[in-house]
Amino acid sequence: MDKIEELLTRGVDTVYPTKEALEKVLRGGKKLRLYQGFDPTGIQMHIGHMVGFRKLAQFQKLGHHVIFLIGDGTGLAGDPSGKTRARDKFLNREELRANAVDYVKQASKLIDFEGDNPVEILYNGDWLTKLTLQDLLEIAGNFTLQQLEERDLFEKRKQNKEPINMREFMYPLLQGYDSVAMDVDLELGGSDQMFNMLAGRTLVQNMLHKEKFVLTTPLLTDSEGRKIGKTEGNVIALNDQPEELFGKIMSLSDDVIVKGLEYLTDVPMEEVNSIENQLKDGAHPVQHKKKLAFEIVKQLNNEDAARNAQEYFERTVQKKEMPEDVPTVSLKKENELISFVDLLLQTNLASSKSEAKRLIEQGGVEVDNEKVIDSNGETTIKDGIIVKVGKRKYVKVEMGE
Repeated sequence: MDKIEELLTRGVDTVYPTKEALEKVLRGGKKLRLYQGFDPTGIQMHIGHMVGFRKLAQFQKLGHHVIFLIGDGTGLAGDPSGKTRARDKFLNREELRANAVDYVKQASKLIDFEGDNPVEILYNGDWLTKLTLQDLLEIAGNFTLQQLEERDLFEKRKQNKEPINMREFMYPLLQGYDSVAMDVDLELGGSDQMFNMLAGRTLVQNMLHKEKFVLTTPLLTDSEGRKIGKTEGNVIALNDQPEELFGKIMSLSDDVIVKGLEYLTDVPMEEVNSIENQLKDGAHPVQHKKKLAFEIVKQLNNEDAARNAQEYFERTVQKKEMPEDVPTVSLKKENELISFVDLLLQTNLASSKSEAKRLIEQGGVEVDNEKVIDSNGETTIKDGIIVKVGKRKYVKVEMGE
């Protein structure tokens, strides 16, 4: 397929108003002004973001003007997309900007903020926080209450008698106004953002009297249909160390392999389709999942890092060998009893007592090759003991002074 066909089909869910209309504009040679927004409600960007980043990079390489929008304004309202309950906490603008400090660094693994056609960085708080009462009323006047409350997630909340915070209710209006403020031709985002992006399409039509295209990308989900991201607690971060990144991808369910290869890699679609057919015919998935992990680590780091990460995985997980460079942690008191929970805390293998207990109860903790089964149990601190959590995390205890 040619570059435009690939742009509009691979890793694409829906195009509004139609794929054909956008294709006609692109083949006509017009250079579009487009964006994707990211609310910095956490500090890590994850592989779910890669789907959009790769699509932005494709537009950028074709000469279009791409905007990387940091939502320090929309983040104040709190995006309700995909959330069945109202947020417990809303961040202020200072917290949002602090979270976004490393966003560009993480995104630069996949999109180019320098060069002849650099991606532009904007913050929507620069215009949203300056809106007057009259501005807000004019924006709201483009929608009816029925249009906004028919959103499926709000319907579910009402059925479950869950509150709908007015800050969240206003979110589509704020995100929609971004398109007007930046005068864009196209907005790109995950399929869970469709309602918000179509609100922007309405505002651009009514306030700027022009067309705005919307391109939604499919969500990367696990076997239970849960989105892989910060809210769901299953983050695979772009800045994870290569070995950790490779191992986390290998821990995903097998049904992620094909869509992961399509959405997150440059593996030709003919090969992806062949892998899909092999899996349907009963082929063992591990080699294909290794390919997915290798390709992602290579993109986010380099080929040597991907090769080393694969070798580390094969040695420590498949062959169950202990890595040569096990990190050490110093503890001061030898031959004293310590609870397994405190041992995990003091060796930084767990961040809280509740997490330590959960790891033990799930059977994921070993001390000197013996599985820990009692979260209330104790062990004796000795120089050189090896503590293992999961398949890949090892710590060697040494005695300090």
